[in-house]
Amino acid sequence: MKMFWPGSLPNPSVRTVEDMENVFASRPSNRDPDTPLYYMYRDLYQTHGDHTWLERHHLRYDITRIPAGVINGEYTKTKGHYHPSNSAGVPYPEVYEVLSGYAYYLLQKRDHTDVILVPAHTGDLVLIPPGYGHVTINPGREELIMANLVSTDFSSEYGEINEMHGAAYYYMKKEGWVPNPHYGDRIPMHVILPLPLPELGLVPGRGLYGMIGTTDTLDVMNRPEEYMDIIGRFCADKKRENIYQPIF
Repeated sequence: MKMFWPGSLPNPSVRTVEDMENVFASRPSNRDPDTPLYYMYRDLYQTHGDHTWLERHHLRYDITRIPAGVINGEYTKTKGHYHPSNSAGVPYPEVYEVLSGYAYYLLQKRDHTDVILVPAHTGDLVLIPPGYGHVTINPGREELIMANLVSTDFSSEYGEINEMHGAAYYYMKKEGWVPNPHYGDRIPMHVILPLPLPELGLVPGRGLYGMIGTTDTLDVMNRPEEYMDIIGRFCADKKRENIYQPIF
């Protein structure tokens, strides 16, 4: 972790097998319920000035560490959640950066009409568009370390994905993508590559932490309604070019 964060880290929030048992394809009965599955280091900053800027702009920078692993045949993942809407009625977005490893970001609309898979390598930036819940999967043999920037004006909503026993798809070591039967009819999955969004400051070679202190790029985190034309065009263009129907 020291190569990704120069200062000291707070004690992480930890998700255990017991915390996650309801969102796996099958309950991990053969694992100690206290076994840690991933670690979240929240509200990080390197300088007092950075902290002041983040607080003033209602933003938070976090790092999450997901060790490689398989639980009952399913690759390790985050629990998954949705974001509520802001005062303008538009759900809050989020941005992730893969610091090390390989990630599958599985996004799904709250009305279960669309599922998007974003495969991301080290250095990639991934926008979670308004209205999409998301789960992060570590499909590799190495630890996945990722950062995120998100508004501090809301709390994530975990209930719906937990009640549905996970996201719309499980990623299994043997079978690959398996639809979650609790969603009924299989929802088509689209593969979207993490392409740049220069209008929002999301460009290759620019890390998320380097965006702290800028005034023209992160406003989207709290006022996404002012950027929906950019977000909508970005998602629509990529989905037309990268439609993928999983074969089971």
